[in-house]
Amino acid sequence: MNTTTRATLNDVAREAGVSLATVDRVLNKRPGVHARTVNRVADAVARLGYRPDPSAARLARPKPHRVCFVLPAGNNSFVAMLRDQVTDNLGWASDHRVTLEIAAVDVFDPAELAEGLRSTKGNFDTVVVVAHDHPLVRAAIDELVDAGMGVVTLVSDAPSSRRHRYVGIDNVAAGRTAATLMGRFLAGRPGEVGVVAGSLALRDHAERWFGFGQVMASEFLHLKVLPPLEGKDDSLRTEPLMRELLAAHPRLIGLYSLGAGNRGIAAALREADRARDVVFVAHELTPYARRELLSGTMDAVINQDAGHEVRSALRQALSRLTREPVLSDQERIRIDIYVKDNLP
Repeated sequence: MNTTTRATLNDVAREAGVSLATVDRVLNKRPGVHARTVNRVADAVARLGYRPDPSAARLARPKPHRVCFVLPAGNNSFVAMLRDQVTDNLGWASDHRVTLEIAAVDVFDPAELAEGLRSTKGNFDTVVVVAHDHPLVRAAIDELVDAGMGVVTLVSDAPSSRRHRYVGIDNVAAGRTAATLMGRFLAGRPGEVGVVAGSLALRDHAERWFGFGQVMASEFLHLKVLPPLEGKDDSLRTEPLMRELLAAHPRLIGLYSLGAGNRGIAAALREADRARDVVFVAHELTPYARRELLSGTMDAVINQDAGHEVRSALRQALSRLTREPVLSDQERIRIDIYVKDNLP
């Protein structure tokens, strides 16, 4: 056949010598088809290079595909950027017969997050969630999958759940990158390095801490890394924690913030007149982080593109319906590094 023409379901049925209904049952993995027939259809699909037509799949849907983004509650600036990106994609979603909603949940509380996930059952077709890698949350994700829903984890993963996709950076690599930056910026100076996390119960924070520790322990032995503090991504919590850290550790020369709450950290550094002599590496290029880079309080930011993540999560959600393959290179979320001299 002409390879420039997209193969159709009718072409597959004719090639396999079966009915169109049988092809539909096989491709949708419905029961009641003999194994030999399944293999014939699979062989026909391979020979013809059949790919589902996503536009036809959209038109065939009797109602829009309902997607709910379950995002952290609170005033986290990066989460606000995610929410803005969901809103910015409403037009694209409408064109693809998708409706979007946002639910705010305390992701630091696994019981509340699990309950929030369960509340979406029957109301949505796909959930995109900033996950907490906890047994309660994993069980809730698996429950949604058992109910036929799609689950995409965003930014923070729960890999041992049966979620369909994870969209986010390689957080171990991000932590390793932060350690390399820290060690290079400190240029051989001996001293102590503090670490502030939101919560090490969140997998993205735990993985960043793991990667950071790997590099610091192997390449920068002259630096003593202090036990991480947990500020729940809240500046009102992190500011007093940072004040106490600075008071108790006069040899502190580096600070890695692997979550949010950076306003509180910067305020404590300025209050102690340490903003210029403590190397401060953080995550996410929020408007506030941009100002701190320009002021010199923050030295480097490791960023993940919120817009790319939201768009990728939506493409991953739709791919379950259309069976259109996703392109791994397109969906890979890069680790970006910003200093004051290369701000976009």
